[in-house]
Formats: sequence, C-alpha cells, structure tokens
Amino acid sequence: MSEGDILWRPSPELVKRANITRFMDWLGQEGRVFDNYEQLWQWSTDSLEQFWDSIWRYFALPGRGTAPVLESRQMPGAVWFHDSMVNYAAALLRPYATPDREAILWANEAGARRSMTVGELSAEAGALAQTLKNWGVGPGDRVAAYLPNIPQTVVAFIAVASLGAVWSVCSPDFGVPSVVDRFQQIAPKVLLVVDGYPYHGRWYDRASESRSLRDSLNSVEHTIAVSYQGSDEGWMGPGVLSWSQAVQNPHPLAFREVPFAHPLWILYSSGTTGLPKPIVHSHGGMLLSHLVNGSFHLDLTPQDRFFWYSTTGWMMWNVVVSGLLAGSTIALYDGNPAYPGPDALWRWAAKEDITIFGTSAAFLHNSMKAQIEPKKFGDWSQLRAVASTGSPLTPEGYEWIYGAVKPDVWLAPASGGTDICAAFVGGCPILPVRSGEMQCRALGAKVEAYDANGLPVIDATGELVVTEPMPSMPIYLWGDVDGSRYRSSYFDMYPGVWRHGDWIRITSYGSAVIYGRSDSTINRYGVRMGSSDIYRVVEAVPGVKDSLVVDLEYRGGRSFMALFIKIDDTEADKVRQAIREAIKIRLSPRHLPDDIVVVPDIPKTLNGKKLEVPIRRILQGVQVDAAVSADAMANPDSLDAFVTYAQTLIPPSEKG
Repeated sequence: MSEGDILWRPSPELVKRANITRFMDWLGQEGRVFDNYEQLWQWSTDSLEQFWDSIWRYFALPGRGTAPVLESRQMPGAVWFHDSMVNYAAALLRPYATPDREAILWANEAGARRSMTVGELSAEAGALAQTLKNWGVGPGDRVAAYLPNIPQTVVAFIAVASLGAVWSVCSPDFGVPSVVDRFQQIAPKVLLVVDGYPYHGRWYDRASESRSLRDSLNSVEHTIAVSYQGSDEGWMGPGVLSWSQAVQNPHPLAFREVPFAHPLWILYSSGTTGLPKPIVHSHGGMLLSHLVNGSFHLDLTPQDRFFWYSTTGWMMWNVVVSGLLAGSTIALYDGNPAYPGPDALWRWAAKEDITIFGTSAAFLHNSMKAQIEPKKFGDWSQLRAVASTGSPLTPEGYEWIYGAVKPDVWLAPASGGTDICAAFVGGCPILPVRSGEMQCRALGAKVEAYDANGLPVIDATGELVVTEPMPSMPIYLWGDVDGSRYRSSYFDMYPGVWRHGDWIRITSYGSAVIYGRSDSTINRYGVRMGSSDIYRVVEAVPGVKDSLVVDLEYRGGRSFMALFIKIDDTEADKVRQAIREAIKIRLSPRHLPDDIVVVPDIPKTLNGKKLEVPIRRILQGVQVDAAVSADAMANPDSLDAFVTYAQTLIPPSEKG
C-alpha cells in the first residue's frame, strides 16, 4: 500500500445524508452553488465574512448584532462579530429536545459506568452555577479544576461557562509544580480538586497534592472537593465544600450572554520548555469553529455516540464536550486504554456501540503492533468513523484500520493544535480516504505550505501557515499585556501570517500530509525530512519498541543525527544493523544516523508526545531545567540517559 492510494469512497447514500451536503444545498438555495468540497473550501477562505455569517445563520444562533462579521483581517488583532452576544454553554444544550436524552456516557478502566441524561446534566450544572454565583463568581472570574475525565468535570465546565466565568482544567496526572505553573498565572477564584484516580490497575491518591495545590494558590477563595469513588465526601477537611454539597440545592440553569470575544477557557502549551503559555479562547470563536468541526468534518448527529480518548489536560477533551453542540451523546473513558490488555478500549467501544471512535495515532500504531483485530470483538455495524490526531498516522496504520477494524469505515485523521483548539486539516465525509493523507483543509482555515522563500507550494513539503484569520485563534495569552508573547509565538517568522510549527504537504487534489514539527526536522545534506518518516521505518524494525531522533546543527553548519531506541531483549547490535539497512532501503543513505543509542525509555509529555525539541536542546548543552519541565513529563527519569550521552557528545565550545 502506497501513500495516496484510495482506500475508501463514501457511498451515494452517505454523501446525500452528510451534514455538509445539507449545508451546501442550503447555500445553493441562496444562490451559492459549489460542485465539490474544494470549491466550498476556496469560498470559505476567500470570503471569510460571507462564510462565517452563513454559519451563524445556518445554525440559527441567537444574539447576532449589526456590526460586520470581520472588521479587520489583520493578524493578530482580527475583530469578529464585535456587537454579537453568545454563550457557548447555552449552545451545548440547545440541540436537545427532551430532558431524558442521554448526554454523557462515562466509564473507567475498572468497569465503573454512568449514564447522564440532559435533565441530570442541566440540573447539576444549574445547582453548581448557583453555588458559584453565591460566592460572587461572575464574568471574567477564573475557576480552575484539577479533575480527571469524569462527568463532574463536564458539569463544572458548563456551570462556569453559563456564568461568563473563565474555565481552566489540568489533569490530576500532572505534578503539583506543573499545575501551579499554569494556574498561578491566571489567579483562579475557585478551585475544584479530586482525591485520586485509577490507572493501569492502581489507585493514585491525589489528596495530598490537592491540598498542596490549594495552599499554593493565594487567589483561591473557595474549594470544591470531588470524591472519585463517592465514598469520602469530607476528605479535604473543614472549610471545603464537597461536590454533593455544591450541587444539593436545585436551581434552574440560566445562561449569561457575553460578547463574542469574551474569554471562555484557558488552555496551555505543552509546558515542556519554559513557563506554559496560557492560551485564551473566546465563547464565539469556539462556538463557530466547533460547529463547523463537529457538524461538517466529523459529521456528528443526534444519533451518534461520539468518543475520543483523552485526558482533561488535552484539547481533545474540549472537542469531545463540543459534541453536545450536535446533540450527540459524548462518551468519556477514564484510565489506561490498554488495561487490563491492549484490546481493552476496543472491546469497550464495541460493547457501548460507539459510532465515532477517536484516539491518538500512537494508540492505533500500538494496536497494530500488538496485532489486535478489533473486528472480532463485535459486528461494529454502528461504527461510522475512526478518527485520530496527536501525531501522523502512517500508511501502514491506515491499512491496519481497514484490515483489522472495519473494511468500510470512514477513517478521518486530523491535525490542529491546542493553540486553536480546532483542526487545520482533517476529515470530510464526502471525500475519498487516501492512504497516509488527511482528506482536506478545514473550512474557514486558509492553510498553506510555505517554502524557504515564504511562498505557497503544492505537492511539496513546507511550513504550515495560516494566511487569513480564524475565529478560533486565541484572543490573547493571559498576562501578555502588550501582546509581544503572542506575536513571538506565532507571527515572528512571517509577520501577519500564522506559523504553526509543523511541516505539511498539500496535494494537488486538496488532501494534506503532516510530517511532524518543523523545529525538529531532519535536514541532512540539504534534504529535509520530517521525524515521522524516520519513526515509520525504525519502529517497524523487529525488536524496536520506541524511538526518538534528533538532528543537531552545530555552529559552523556541522550536522550530527542521533537516533535513540528503546528495544526488547533482542541483541542491540543486530537491531542497529537492521535499522541501518531499513533506513538505507526505505529512506536514503543520507538519512543514516551518526549514532544509534539504546536508552531505557523515550521521554514523553503527559499527553504521550515525544520530547524532540527539549532533547535536542539538552544535547546541544542546555541545562535540563532550562530545556524541559519534569512535572510536565510522563517519565522524567528517562532524561538521565540523555544527559549522560550529552556529556560525551558536545564539544566544550558548544555548551551553554
């Protein structure tokens, strides 16, 4: 199977009933006729004002003002719908006609399960919102949560957003210093904490961490304690409200309308280097972007059970919650997806009739390596789509889905970022699926590939840039008074153009391939290659469990490429030789590593991403504390081997 080979085509019936087809038909009634998706995308990015206005009208959103849709296309600084009033939380519950519809399906690795109706969700959120209101929480106040992927987290978010307050959450697998680094910047008024969570068959107690977090945040006036298992309501001690106390007094859920650009939530950069960026998104920007993403690129309907494996610390949790905008039941899973076995999540999804199964590319690759055959766990008749993100899905991963999961499923990988809490490129139910490629650029996202001269290219790898504003771009970074940090993060390389930091290739027929981070690209003798290309070859070698590649460019232009591998009990020299042969055959001799180093583990973030850039800095002589935050890592002890290796590698003149 080669990259670009067509693996799936939508049936005429699927095309006819797709949400995006209905949207195109509606536009046609207004005199805007498009023959295909590419024409629709071109209009959506050339005519931003008309496109985003059509989204507002198509979904019959209330609160539209009379001001222009977009008063300036300048980036940063674009102003959208400046006199329109919205509330994201109100839109989440608007599609539901009856209170007994299932809104949330939740399960964890231990087999616990809960189903929550719209009525129950609304009632709990209303009661919690009133408690917060009694404490003086209102528009602009920050409410921070140290909570896992449980229904209470969704309830709390809706309650906070309904008041116009600002939400921020960190997963309890984050260490306290890492959470303090985030929350201290935003000075929350209220803090929600949990006593622990299960993972890989073990209970992780977080009572002490929660107390330490509260004591470290001087701005916190009130704390709400959630008992994961519901057995110890008073675990935080006196002066702290338990969850059941916080939601015990019934009160109708009401929604405060706020301006389009009012802050909704604060997300954070990965936190692997320096102080994490507190990224602020708006009610209106997220609402419009998530309506487009959910309805048109994921094709969500009220009949769907929408799932994406995520922790609360990843933007995909926000995307899952956005499934409520389409009236879908959102499915939450808390715990290790590979416990008690590598097939656990697949078995659960089959049992629960999940219709849209979202996960990371790493999970799919691991399932493939474990030779799992999910098609044996049920008939999967309900499964409409498999989606992935987080890192590039290889052509082998595509082939495995169609062979081991379901031959007629719609495979819809996407790529976006915490920075916009949305997708730049992703799926489209009316387009074919091609091996190794994402189907399209997202509507309203003017994504281009820039060459070394800053010019757009097709069928060639370049920098992923966005040349027109998107409503989902951050309204600002918290505490960045003059906007300098915002500009330096996204607009320094190409003034007025968003540079995301990924390598992308856009094909002549509109699909896209992501090749990894552009700041960790392999550049050997003038030939650039994404690190994902290396991993695809190396991790297919028998005996290799994981890998990380770093291309060092020392002063004077000298290049040194180191490949780090985690292996099983196979003899290391045999694995090294097999890797060299595989790279020579499947890539090129010029991309052979200068050194292949066996390490105990590959350093990763809490979200499972390889720490390419921080390791590159360590190997260039940067002190560990300046290169990476250990609290934001899943396995900080893994750094030791790289620090030791750096001392043997770096010339004294290069250290600093």
